[in-house]
Amino acid sequence: MNTGKPQRRFSRRKAKPSRPRPANPKLVLLNKPYGVLSQFSGSDDEQTLKGLVPFNDVYPAGRLDKDSEGLLLLTNDGDLQHKISHPKHKMTKTYWVQVEGVPTESALQQLRDGVELNDGMTLPAEAFIMDEPNNLWPRNPPVRERKSVPDCWLCIKISEGRNRQVRRMTAAIGHPTLRLIRAGIGKWLLRGLQPGEWREEPPVW
Repeated sequence: MNTGKPQRRFSRRKAKPSRPRPANPKLVLLNKPYGVLSQFSGSDDEQTLKGLVPFNDVYPAGRLDKDSEGLLLLTNDGDLQHKISHPKHKMTKTYWVQVEGVPTESALQQLRDGVELNDGMTLPAEAFIMDEPNNLWPRNPPVRERKSVPDCWLCIKISEGRNRQVRRMTAAIGHPTLRLIRAGIGKWLLRGLQPGEWREEPPVW
């Protein structure tokens, strides 16, 4: 029946073909030093990834804040980059976190249950007190510590990637982060890399 109204036509959009994988896919594990941006370009007074890895065709899969250290994955494989960095895959990220003060079990349980941030509740996390990491390199510049306030190390594992999430989580329970090191992303681990050092691993999902 013709109602006199223009008929809307619906069409199925064709799925975009996925990009072909590179002939020689690479996955580089880098221990990003403190103060370095997670990108290859920046202003003259900024430190970047340029010169840290001897490849010009890899790009970060995810980010790590300038004032954070540790594991950064770089790849030339767009599909792998998406799987590592996209939130829907909920890849676990492990952090070693030096915090001001010593959290109580109740405070740690808040992290495990989820804490309220300004962009909503976090997903439940793993959180426990740990010893200082073995063979920990000195940070340059050193962490500013207050002699009158103790500090401790936490291991925190999350499956989200909000902006500065771990720092905001520890602040929410009253224990500001002094130093933040990412030790693992999924199955990939820092495992002995010193700041600025890198290694290649098979780019297998």
